[in-house]
This record gives sequence, structure tokens and C-alpha cells, in this order.
Amino acid sequence: MPHLVRRLTTLVSVPVALLGLVSASAATAAPTTTSTPITYPTRIDLPNGFQPEGIAISGGTAYLGSRANGDIYAADLRTGKGKVISKGPGTGSLGMKVDRFGRLFVAGAGGGNGRVIDTRTGKILASYTFTTSTTTFVNDVILGKDAAWFTDSLQQAFYKVPFGRNGRLAAKAETIPLSGDYQHLPGNNANGISLTPDGRALIMVQSSTGFLLRVDPKTGVARRIDIGKALMTNGDGLLLVGTTLYVVQNRSNQISVVELNAAGTRGDVIGAITDPDFDVPTTLAAFGNRFYLPNARFTTTPAPDTQYWVTAVHAKTVMHSMEDSGCDPIRFLSK
Repeated sequence: MPHLVRRLTTLVSVPVALLGLVSASAATAAPTTTSTPITYPTRIDLPNGFQPEGIAISGGTAYLGSRANGDIYAADLRTGKGKVISKGPGTGSLGMKVDRFGRLFVAGAGGGNGRVIDTRTGKILASYTFTTSTTTFVNDVILGKDAAWFTDSLQQAFYKVPFGRNGRLAAKAETIPLSGDYQHLPGNNANGISLTPDGRALIMVQSSTGFLLRVDPKTGVARRIDIGKALMTNGDGLLLVGTTLYVVQNRSNQISVVELNAAGTRGDVIGAITDPDFDVPTTLAAFGNRFYLPNARFTTTPAPDTQYWVTAVHAKTVMHSMEDSGCDPIRFLSK
């Protein structure tokens, strides 16, 4: 199979105290160094009652989705201030990614859909109904050169939105059944999604089993990734940096760090990141020298005055490519 993507190469070094490792490779844009460093807050407060789940970062702005009503909130990473830029449809906005055109791809939770939003105007550029079943939970999304792929935690399938020339959005989405080592079980199944380091396949974490799965994007055949006896219990959002996969384990309040081979067929759990400010974080995005995680607080009964926030944990060095437009640390540009 031809490569789905080709990566830009950069470097991420993460403190030994956080990860139990010295460095990992990545692809991201370094802020310009000045004589007076800008201080970025390590905690960004969100509107009370917001109930965040997904996060994507571009150009120093974090975009967050509400699982309560689907609103999209944009926060300035330097000041911590923000506002709602796109009103939600009344159903949740979960996993999200932003591309180099400034388009935000959003997983639509129980609405069984996905939508694409212009981050400059908040306008909905496209909307896709993946399923009309009431048994659906569109949970996360990853971008490649030729398509966006969405997981559905309650369906034995995932969805593909193809891209045309210059990133043109397809009119309709495709449904791809999951098979192979994937077993559909009660509870949340396919959740976070990423690409393998060589860009030839997808990686999904199955929350109900704690398995990491390597999935053929054309056939949907899944094979369990060999990480020994380790399980990604409560596995949620994924972030691939070079050959290092960061797996957010929400109710475990930690990020597991998995070093993969290029094909994504096997790996080793080499460390974990925890922080006292975590309160059921769901996923992560990177900017500058930090990872940013929204705290969903699933163990707290939501109310209109419930507080929610984003926690930033430090990495030693995260460098971005200028071609990357300052977006998330992996950019998928060409075959």
C-alpha cells in the first residue's frame, strides 16, 4: 500500500522526571526566541458548565469542544482568554483536528455525525451524517493527506471523509466495517485514533478492552498491537510524535508513553505522565514546549456552575516546522 502520509521531521525532548525517557522525535513550529520570554499559563479556565472533551491547537489558539451542547471555544494560549466561535448543534463536539487550511474537523458524538468549521469565521463548511442509528458515539478524528477518519465507539465501523485536490471536501462520507482482532463489546469501543509512524495504517485504542489496534484504512481489518501485557485501560485520545504514541487514560489520570516500531505492529510502554491538576483528562494537543489536556471531570456531576479547565504539562523542547502553520505536532502533507 502506498504511504498515506509523509512526515516533516522535528524533535521533542521530554523531561526524564515526567516520562522516564530523554527524547522522542516530532514534527511541530518553534516560537521565535526573544530576550524577554513570554509566560504562558499552565492552566486555562473554561466557561463554567462547558464540559470539554476534544482539543486542537493552531497558531497559538486552542480549540475545544463541549460535550454538553457542541459549542466550539477558542482560547488564546498566551493569555488564557477565549470565547465561543461556533455555536453547537445541541449534541456533543468531541475529538477534533485542525488542518493547514484552518479547517476544524469535529467528531459529533451521539449525533452520529461530523462537521468541518472555518476557524476564522466559525462558519460550518461541511456536515456529514455518518449514521442515523441512535446507537452511535462519533468519538475522534485524525487527518491524512487524502482523508479524515472518524471513530464511532458504539458502531463496529469507522468513517472516512475523502479529500480531493487541494484538500477539497467530499460530498459524502464512506463507512468501513471493523473486523479482524476487533471484537465489538458493550461500552465504548474504538475511541482515540492516530496514524502509524510509517503512515501506512491507523491506530485506534479500544476503551472496553484497553487494546491498541492497528487498522487497515482500506479494509478495516484490525490487528492488536503487541505491547506485551500492558493494557491502555480507560484509553481515550492519542497523539503520535515521531515513533512515540501518547495515550491519554482518562479516569486513570495519566498519559502512557508507548514507543512503537515504524509499522506500528509492536511497541513498549516506556513511561507515564501524571499531574496533580489532572481531573479525568480526555485527550491532548501540543504547542511550544507543552502538551495541553482538557479535563472532562467525568467523576463530577455536571452543573451550570461546575468549573472546567485545560492543564498544560511541560516538555523540554517541542519544535514546529514553519510549513506546519504552528499546528499540532504531526502534519500529514503528501505521499
